[in-house]
Amino acid sequence: MSGTTRSDRRPAEGSPVARVCVDVPLAHLDRPFDYLVPEALDADAVPGTRVKVRFAGQLVDGWLLERADASEHPRLAYLDKVVSPEPALAPEIARLARVVADRYAGSLADVLRLAVPPRHARVEKEPHQPPEAGEPPPVPDGWRDYPAGPALLRALADGRPARAVWSALAGEDWPARYAEAVAATVAGGRGAVVVVADARDLDRLDAALTGALGPGRHVQLTAALGPARRYRAFLAARRGDVPVVIGTRAAMFAPVHRLGLVAIWDDGDDLHAEPRAPYPHAREVLLTRAQLADVAAVVGGYARTAEAQLLVETGWAREVVADRATVRARTPAIAPTGDDPQLARDPGAATARLPSLAWTTARDALRADAPVLVQVPRRGYLPSVACATCRTPARCPHCAGPLALPSAEGAPACRWCGRVAAAYACPECGGRRLRASVTGARRTAEELGRAFPGVPVRTSGREEVLATVPGGAGLVIATPGAEPVADGGYGAVLLLDSWALLTRADLRAGEEALRRWLGAAALARPAAAGGRVVVVADGGLAPVQALLRWDAAWFAARELAERRDLGFPPAVRMASVTGPPAAVADLLAEARLPEDAEVLGPVPADDDRERMLVRVPRARAAALAGALHAAAGVRAARKAADPVRLQVDPLALF
Repeated sequence: MSGTTRSDRRPAEGSPVARVCVDVPLAHLDRPFDYLVPEALDADAVPGTRVKVRFAGQLVDGWLLERADASEHPRLAYLDKVVSPEPALAPEIARLARVVADRYAGSLADVLRLAVPPRHARVEKEPHQPPEAGEPPPVPDGWRDYPAGPALLRALADGRPARAVWSALAGEDWPARYAEAVAATVAGGRGAVVVVADARDLDRLDAALTGALGPGRHVQLTAALGPARRYRAFLAARRGDVPVVIGTRAAMFAPVHRLGLVAIWDDGDDLHAEPRAPYPHAREVLLTRAQLADVAAVVGGYARTAEAQLLVETGWAREVVADRATVRARTPAIAPTGDDPQLARDPGAATARLPSLAWTTARDALRADAPVLVQVPRRGYLPSVACATCRTPARCPHCAGPLALPSAEGAPACRWCGRVAAAYACPECGGRRLRASVTGARRTAEELGRAFPGVPVRTSGREEVLATVPGGAGLVIATPGAEPVADGGYGAVLLLDSWALLTRADLRAGEEALRRWLGAAALARPAAAGGRVVVVADGGLAPVQALLRWDAAWFAARELAERRDLGFPPAVRMASVTGPPAAVADLLAEARLPEDAEVLGPVPADDDRERMLVRVPRARAAALAGALHAAAGVRAARKAADPVRLQVDPLALF
């Protein structure tokens, strides 16, 4: 839409003041600014439209948040232009964005950039014809393996704000269960938003929803769609053409009419955490939506995070779990290699990468013409090598980065700078031979291929992720999260190199290891059908015990209790402040932190930066976020040179 000339501008007669969020991501400018609406733009300047305004002498983008009758400021500039009459920003999403910005010590402009995809003018001009109202889908009768499941579906069909934390059974067709929950919501005349971690999960959920709702009743919303397709899907939801939106974290702000359900699958996956400021997590955004709109919420997964357990223990949500008899009937036979009986039979099991139990389990499954899944926590061939003589880790002579072998014939190369170290010699002993420190998925596939000649070997990882594999005899070597679904389930699942997951210097190491293991083990056949899982780990470890019993709730409760004792999230609220030491100290000195705030650190970060942690009780979370955001605003107003990164409840604390 074109603007008007300065000479003929007159204020609109009704509600002449427009409150605008200018797209300037500076903390000290994080508030609406008032502008006058010219009479010529009165019809198009509706709340939710994109506008252009003069700000600090420049023409900048903005969002028109609301119209008002008057302003506190005596002299106002005029809106320069309405970019499009399409009200892309829904009022409830604008409200949600403000709450999310405040929760994460961020700016509204940053959150709106995540919430609304970039405009595509050609898509807006495409002919728009609202779809005819179809027959509501029948209320499904699934979830019967969970005692609270049928009640959840009834609540969704009735439009009641049921909140559930769902622990899925082994072998569960979770896309079908989510499709049934969405179908119940749609049957009740409401819409739904479902968020998954990656494209593979999205494809499975898309197929299940198409079967449950019929074609054309939902859209996918992901950043990978491309500008036109993404904006077309967004507009379909904003205009009410479809009642359901599914997608990756890009869908967490999807504007669905008459929202009745928000759901997330596998909330422990780090792909749900937005890497752009203010770094919101999809789970927290969806739960905030449920709270603001008073709608239903489902947090599901094979594993359970401490955050989900907190929802149960505080009474905000009810757990949906199967009884123990059903769990035992659906679970494969799971065995560790590091317990006393196994060590008595195989003394080398404590140190062997592939103990005899894992070997015989794989052999028996292949003989039964069943596929075998091998989970390896490291991709590549030999991602870490050391001197074969003195065991000193091999480092790049140029940057001191770790050396890796890309293949059996390849020369060692640096994982940091990429330089090839063909003439590497150990600086300690002068040795030139290298040995494996960590074995990757491709080397594992090579070794197992030699051990089981004639058996097809497939790999699934970063370079190529397989969605499905045939049900016959075959070996599948996969990195965590890239395990394909086998037709009829796997006869055996081997979980190798457990130390690589359990010994990470991370608060969530045990939780993440169990999540990875349960995700792989869930693809195995039940024990009654011959399904077996072998985890190469000590059976006395808590994550291994939770895997053996298929009891994610027990481990989550244990993890949450430990974090309460130690004062870690989610029992408390923590924020990290990362940047050059002087800049971090400056921001914390400026921040008016709550009296009970505890400052921890510094700890080293990358690129000569440091990180300070600030811890407060959960009741003081809003005060902490507000203090940090205000301090960032003071530094921005002073035009401080060194940037500081603020993250509230970051996934990684150390």
